[in-house]
Amino acid sequence: LDKAGVDKDLKVKDWTDDQAAKIREIIGAEYKVEGDLRSEIQLNIKRLMDIGCYRGVRHRIGLPVRGQSTKNNARTRKGRKKTVANKKKATK
Repeated sequence: LDKAGVDKDLKVKDWTDDQAAKIREIIGAEYKVEGDLRSEIQLNIKRLMDIGCYRGVRHRIGLPVRGQSTKNNARTRKGRKKTVANKKKATK
C-alpha cells in the first residue's frame, strides 16, 4: 500500500479504480501469482518425483508427504475408501 500511495486506513470498498489497478500492478510485478505460481509448484513436484526422493515417491503414490500418519486418517490424500469384497468374519 505504501508503494502504491494508498492510505492504510482506507477501506477496500472506498478505493478508486486507479488505486486498485496500481496495487494489482505492483503485486503482479513483485510476486508470482495465478498461473505462474501454479506452474512453478507443479514443476517443483515433478522434479521431486523425477529425482526419486522420499517426498517425490509419496507424491507419486498419492500419500501424505509431510510425515503424517496414514493408519487412520489420510482420506483427503488417499481418496475414497476402497472396499474389499468378501471380507466377512467366519462364524463358528
